[in-house]
Amino acid sequence: MESITGILLVGGASRRFGSPKALATFRGEMLGERAWRLLGETCEARIAAGKADDGLPLPFPLLDDGSAVRAPIAGLVAGLRAAETDVCIALPVDTPLMTAAAVRELAAACLDAAVPPSGPLPGAYRRSVLPVLERRLDAGELELRTALEELETATVDLDPRLLANVNTAVELERLT
Repeated sequence: MESITGILLVGGASRRFGSPKALATFRGEMLGERAWRLLGETCEARIAAGKADDGLPLPFPLLDDGSAVRAPIAGLVAGLRAAETDVCIALPVDTPLMTAAAVRELAAACLDAAVPPSGPLPGAYRRSVLPVLERRLDAGELELRTALEELETATVDLDPRLLANVNTAVELERLT
């Protein structure tokens, strides 16, 4: 398998959650730490992308995404720009049930991109898609789902439970 860079997306506003998701605890571990550890187990390199101005006390370095918008595409673009490998895994901080096997499966299936049927994240993206994503970000077209229409994308059938995305503290509680 090719070398992989893991891109942890931590730049969300967490409006519905009420506090920064990366700092929320799940099974005795902060969501940010949990996702960072998973990427460390599966990827040769890791980048956490977000908003440096948020000042989150994270136990790993944060690459400022350099964008005024709060959308996953901003973190993905920043991560792809900084990545040293061709294949990158974009992992949002709020998917705590993702596994190493699922990350590897996405990476192995990557054409321009590889995503589960539920949508663009978590997903595998090649650095070659950067011009498409940069153009869309610059134009204010922030939906990754619509960007996939321009890419050769593989769909990977992952267990839907692994893709649980927590947008509120109650949703996180229900996962424990």
